[in-house]
Amino acid sequence: MGISYPTLKQWIYKKKLRTVKTVGGHHRIPESELDRYLHLESERLPVDLRRPDFRRISGRNQLVGRVTEIRIDGLIAQVTLSIGGQKITSIITADAVREMRLKAGEKAAALIKSTEVMIIKI
Repeated sequence: MGISYPTLKQWIYKKKLRTVKTVGGHHRIPESELDRYLHLESERLPVDLRRPDFRRISGRNQLVGRVTEIRIDGLIAQVTLSIGGQKITSIITADAVREMRLKAGEKAAALIKSTEVMIIKI
């Protein structure tokens, strides 16, 4: 997350970060809580350091999350990211998954490139 241990402790005590207490009184942070803060680490860095592993692209609609599932079937792979408690799934080539060495639990970003975005009132 890019924060110090004392800051993490303060967030826990101030209830900014939800934890589960063990029998021994230790705090355990659920992955869903960590996912809420993944984007903050990169926002503090200078622009040239924010995206060192990305190709040079113009798309800015990037949603940072955690890979929750990868299913490969032949040439195609289905990759699911958890982003702020929501799931987003993308179909990419199996070769792309292997080239990126993508694994469940890793931090990744979904790049959304579209000419249209629709909003639905729920």
